[in-house]
Amino acid sequence: MADTSIDAMGAPLTRSPRGRALRRRGTGGRRITSLLARRMVTAVPLLLVVSSFNFLLLSLTPGDAARAILGTSGTPEQYEALRGQLGLDLPVYEQYWHWLARALSGDFGSSITNGSPVLESITSRVPVTMSLIVGSLLVSVVVGVGLGVFSAVRGGVIGRAVDAVALVGWALPIFWVGSVLVVVFAIKLAWFPALGYVPFTESPEDWARSLVLPVTALSLGSVAAVLKQTRESMLDVLGSEYIRMAAANGVSRTSLIYRHALKNAAIPVVTVLGVQTVGLLGGAVLIESVFSVPGLGSLVVGSALAHDIPTVQAVAVVFTVVVIVVNLSVDLAYGLLNPRVSAA
Repeated sequence: MADTSIDAMGAPLTRSPRGRALRRRGTGGRRITSLLARRMVTAVPLLLVVSSFNFLLLSLTPGDAARAILGTSGTPEQYEALRGQLGLDLPVYEQYWHWLARALSGDFGSSITNGSPVLESITSRVPVTMSLIVGSLLVSVVVGVGLGVFSAVRGGVIGRAVDAVALVGWALPIFWVGSVLVVVFAIKLAWFPALGYVPFTESPEDWARSLVLPVTALSLGSVAAVLKQTRESMLDVLGSEYIRMAAANGVSRTSLIYRHALKNAAIPVVTVLGVQTVGLLGGAVLIESVFSVPGLGSLVVGSALAHDIPTVQAVAVVFTVVVIVVNLSVDLAYGLLNPRVSAA
């Protein structure tokens, strides 16, 4: 039934359900636009802070690119000449300003170690790292949420067993897990390749097989965190008053669990997923080193050891952008799961 009210002239106004839905849709659209605008505004200073702090840390590390290139055989004259050629004899703030001016125009410079354009190196490696992170995130969602819901519904011995598994998975270091997986499944059983990466365009099957072990090792901690949070959130929601009332009114158990309880328990789980996604960036650095995967993690490790400032700076910017996108996605997910939640 439509709602009625009186306008300023005394005429009745009718508010139909369709009109209310359109107004809510318009309000939601404005809220999303406002959220995107705020995140874009905060992203700029965040990128500046991260890049400047990263540049400062690199300048404080012992040695420099000139010494890494010449090694121990270079003379002091050659060393000073190369420093001047690379611009390393300038003050740190001036070096950063030169880098920032080029980066703002989309030019991240060339690698100091091999002379290749930094942007090309990063572009070729982004799909590799994203394959690891997206694959690990999917495993975390499917396995973590599935086992969390199952253990919360069943409870008893199964719930305690799942808690124990989650605790063990959270405690094990991923580099140790990766080494064990290589020994068992690559060397002894020969089911999967121990090292390397096969592009999807070359062979989808070999691409999937090359990702199984690194994704398993990388996702273990995330699965444990998501599992634990899902179980605790589901237990809280299943014990709430409105769930008991819905059950008393004859709502089916399947609908009660997956339509009502899981949706209301999802917000804390989404928060954990956001945190774990950011953590996967750091974990990818270790996993790519263990499995010799040519992604951004192995690139930044090798570049940092060689004092390749342009490459390290560019990777830091990429990681920061990923963090910004993940936080924005979490805020948008809050609004989809619960329209009453207003992202600050």
